[in-house]
Amino acid sequence: MTDSIKGPRLTRRSALAGVLGAAAAAAVTRPAAAQTPGRKPNILYIMADDLGYADLSCYGRREYETPVLDRLAAQGMMFMHAYANSAVCTATRVALITGRYQYRLPVGLQEPLGAQDVGLPGADEHPTIASLMRDAGYRTTLIGKWHMGGLPKYGPLKSGYDEFWGLRGGGVDYYRHGFNGNVDLWDGDTKVEETGYMTDLLADRTIATLNRRAADKRPFFVSLHFTAPHWPWEGPEDEAESNRLRALPGPDSLPSHDAGSLETFGRMVVALDAEIGRVLETLDELSIADDTIVIFTSDNGGERYSDTWPFTGKKTELLEGGLRVPAIVRWPNGIRAGVTSDQVMISMDWLPTLLATGRATHRDAPVPDGIDLLPWLVADRAPVSRTLFWRYHNMDQRACRSGDLKYLKILENEFLFDVVADPLERANLKERRPDEFARLKKAFDDWNATMLQIGPDDFTAGGDTGAELADHFGIRQRITMPEKSTD
Repeated sequence: MTDSIKGPRLTRRSALAGVLGAAAAAAVTRPAAAQTPGRKPNILYIMADDLGYADLSCYGRREYETPVLDRLAAQGMMFMHAYANSAVCTATRVALITGRYQYRLPVGLQEPLGAQDVGLPGADEHPTIASLMRDAGYRTTLIGKWHMGGLPKYGPLKSGYDEFWGLRGGGVDYYRHGFNGNVDLWDGDTKVEETGYMTDLLADRTIATLNRRAADKRPFFVSLHFTAPHWPWEGPEDEAESNRLRALPGPDSLPSHDAGSLETFGRMVVALDAEIGRVLETLDELSIADDTIVIFTSDNGGERYSDTWPFTGKKTELLEGGLRVPAIVRWPNGIRAGVTSDQVMISMDWLPTLLATGRATHRDAPVPDGIDLLPWLVADRAPVSRTLFWRYHNMDQRACRSGDLKYLKILENEFLFDVVADPLERANLKERRPDEFARLKKAFDDWNATMLQIGPDDFTAGGDTGAELADHFGIRQRITMPEKSTD
């Protein structure tokens, strides 16, 4: 790792202690102000792509520092038990925009969306967080990744966003802004071409949008969905690597298994942190930071070079590392600085939370499955127990967290873990606590019976094989399903 991004070495304990120490100082020197009467707060929702739970130094990353996001955490609240709705991107994005379990919609069954002719229904058919905020007087903008269906049937402008600038698919080269030779960069419904590093371009566009919103003085809801640190493993100085990957044969060159390193991944995350810093500086320059809620999180657990400590598992897996994400909220006019919360929360909670904050109504929208987090954000409410569910088609994975306990099924193997006492998910308690095991398993089965079921055309992304990653020895194919009984 180069000295330019590594900085002073952090231990995981000192990293968290350091940000909490800074947070405590911030809480003393800057108490939360009262919200301006009648004023709806602006909302800036920032989502990274494939960022692991411990990939920020405030959550314990050791190889580099993320000073901007560390400072954001010190100025607001860190959730320590934040979950993504899925271990892959499309499904989580469906849950985020609808406030519901993604398994209620056909597009949410895609893990992730590929070439299937399916997508998020238009806002007239299924209201979204964007359409509901727009109805409440907000100007709505999506900048970055969509990945919930392509034109002509589907798109951000059909689902409640007034403006869209970004990509419609799941990932692009950071310099060529496309995949498999096809440019995937759009201004509204018009394909465009730009020069530059993708992370920088998304920040540039966001800064321009914030300037327009400050001028028109309308409350805004800006969703900034970065592609970083999703593959390909290309940092700000890596255009040569982009050219190398382009020359590789076959359609799967971007996530190539001969690419990337911890050093490259670190530069990608540090660049992401710096660009978020530019965006936050713009809020300050426009004198709207105090009236703006800033949320930072990730769409799922980390991938190849991510740090998910103290959890095991990565993207596409329902182990904690595939689901747990960082989640930070800053709102100077509403949230005390320098606090952490042990409240369990999940991606679909953002819709009811932001609707409540913006005094928006559900209109004819279905009742959310998520909950309003405002009592924990602004009123110091003590954590309450929740029961949450996940499933993932590859390896027939199933999970249910209820309180501190978690039921997990992978192929024919079943487990019961106390994920608070045992975050590594090592001590299988199903024989020691059979009643709890049976209760959570039944809860999952009852819940699953109310969801849409996987069909033969629904896609699931498998993990890497033993031929691709050495620590995946014994895995011979990317998609593994349970053997059917011959009885």
